[in-house]
Amino acid sequence: MKILKTMLGLGAAFAVTLSSAAAFAAGYPERTITMVVPFAAGGPTDTVARLVAESMSKDLGQQIVVENVGGAGGTLGAGRVASAPADGYTVLLHHIGMSTSATLYRKLAYDTLNAFEYVGLVTDVPMTIVARKDLEPTDLKGLIDYMKANKDTVTVANAGIGAASHLCGMLLMSAIDTPLVTVPYKGTGPAMTDLLGGQVDIMCDQTTNTTKQIQGGTIKAYAVTSPARLDVLPDVPTAAEGGLADFQVGIWHGIYAPKGTPSEAVERLSKSLQVALKDENIVARFAELGTAPSPEADATPAALKAKLESEIARWKPVIEAAGQFAD
Repeated sequence: MKILKTMLGLGAAFAVTLSSAAAFAAGYPERTITMVVPFAAGGPTDTVARLVAESMSKDLGQQIVVENVGGAGGTLGAGRVASAPADGYTVLLHHIGMSTSATLYRKLAYDTLNAFEYVGLVTDVPMTIVARKDLEPTDLKGLIDYMKANKDTVTVANAGIGAASHLCGMLLMSAIDTPLVTVPYKGTGPAMTDLLGGQVDIMCDQTTNTTKQIQGGTIKAYAVTSPARLDVLPDVPTAAEGGLADFQVGIWHGIYAPKGTPSEAVERLSKSLQVALKDENIVARFAELGTAPSPEADATPAALKAKLESEIARWKPVIEAAGQFAD
């Protein structure tokens, strides 16, 4: 009799749990969601986030508000989300820096692989190797020769340790086996301003930040880091065409939630992301920025988790070989 009562009790508890989960799923979201971007407003990742947040808001029926929490190569914003309530109302949109910070920062306040739930991949933005418009070399091969011959004076700008431009610049120096003078800034905007003004020589940054400048002729473009030329920049050769056969790097973006966020919320967010990435406005605006939305198969928790794991493994030896750590 006691066993029967126990079984009945467990069954009732299970039914209540299922009922609660169903109720949560049916009602979620019931209020505004905060999307943390771990970089300054106006930068390339912020641009991607605001476009996605706007489209997802329409599908979810609740507004997604973007909050910029910059600093420490994106780790402050990521840490803010890792410690946020796991209720589905705080998410993180981060780029490739999510994977590299695991090695760049040896004393992170969170465990990169285990502190988050995974929502899905958003986009993979190609990089561009660009320079001040009056730099002498006319093609990538000439630029490589120029950098090697003037390694003590050539300056490479970046938006700070852990930023996409820092990672791409570090990979470029590794690819040509030549250390250059790096000039870190507090954000993409100041770095681009000095490149436009001729205060620095070179930068390797996302198409979301460089396309308009390249099209306007205010900076000189040497290569894109994608396997093929981009429709938005048809006259800019690939790095492979210019002599760097293995130099392919994209700044992928993904959405995360705090560990323990209900699976119903994660699933709803992932489905909303998939809807948003098919939005004609998103497709068109991303194309203008030289990128494209991730396919539906990649806008999933499993795909993002696999990507993060593989990218941590890819970048760890590069960063350790360079000996460039943030702490």
